[in-house]
Amino acid sequence: MKKPPIIVFNVVLFTVLTLISVIGVPYWALTYGFNTFEIVTTVVLFFFTGMSITAGYHRLWSHKAYEANALVKFVLAVGGAMTLQNSILHWASDHRVHHRHVDVNDKDPYSAKRGFWFSHIGWMLREYQAERYTDYSNCRDLQKDKIVMWQHNYYVPIVLVSNIAITALLGYLNGSVLGMMLLAGICRIVLVHHVTFFINSLCHIWGKQPYTDCNTAKDNGILALFTFGEGYHNYHHIFEYDYRNGIKWWHYDPTKWVIKALSLIGWTKNLRKCPEDKIQQAKFAMQLQFAKEKLEHRYPNPEEVIAKLEAEYELLVAKCNEYYLSKKRLMRIQQRQLKRTVDSIDMHTKCEELKAAFQAQKMRFNSLASMPLQPV
Repeated sequence: MKKPPIIVFNVVLFTVLTLISVIGVPYWALTYGFNTFEIVTTVVLFFFTGMSITAGYHRLWSHKAYEANALVKFVLAVGGAMTLQNSILHWASDHRVHHRHVDVNDKDPYSAKRGFWFSHIGWMLREYQAERYTDYSNCRDLQKDKIVMWQHNYYVPIVLVSNIAITALLGYLNGSVLGMMLLAGICRIVLVHHVTFFINSLCHIWGKQPYTDCNTAKDNGILALFTFGEGYHNYHHIFEYDYRNGIKWWHYDPTKWVIKALSLIGWTKNLRKCPEDKIQQAKFAMQLQFAKEKLEHRYPNPEEVIAKLEAEYELLVAKCNEYYLSKKRLMRIQQRQLKRTVDSIDMHTKCEELKAAFQAQKMRFNSLASMPLQPV
């Protein structure tokens, strides 16, 4: 089968940037050195531009996981342009296609099932889906956003001004224009590129699937450290409209923290979160599936144990629903400022009882699902 034509501009761009980063930057470091201001500027711009992709291009515009004021959107639009990953409109369009057709090789723009190289960078080097390069019909909402369209229509000037002019000015003030442009400009762009690309490649290859196995997306706390919190990718692919990727307080997700912090001063709002009962049920379903597969492989006649496990699972789901339903009712009562009424006290007591019953059933199910198995 004949391969699609090479996109010469992209090949040249990635090649030149990479060669400068792996040859030019080390040479400059050994010959002239980089001072503290250049290093700090690079780190700051790395986080700023990287999270302009994760907080802006990805969670704000691609998934509408929260809303932001004009200032936040403008800053994220400029920061996103500094990464050289195309305009918001184009990036979001590709990403929405990815979620709609994940792992479908002829539809997913960066399908992980076509291998690491393809999903990481190869998909941008050839015209694999040229027919939809300018088809933004899945982003009609974004076409109504003035900041999105301003960035899309003036993408190249914004890229040039934000990257060359800003880094050159900082370098001039610091006494070394070329040094600043090498480290905080080109090297930083390459680093942000590959950090972002890891989400499409490694996050679909390396990790666990605690929420769904309907696609290749994986949860990986190590990758979260390098991707501004996007490493919890299995969760994201089943609950894509959640503004969080790392849902536990200890999960490293600086993108989530920035969005939440901005909401405290009113700059972001309507932060969307998946209901906790839905998250729990997704985990239980996967636990059940893993346990059944383990039993079928290790037991000669596992039907009886599987039947018991399924019964415990059904009971667990029922108690989960009862508990979270009562919790929602209690919250509604409290929101009506009825905390001290008899109804509130009764509801609180019932909620605690259902929580205890749910936790006890959860322990029974987990114990059975993870029971030690003897080889056949």
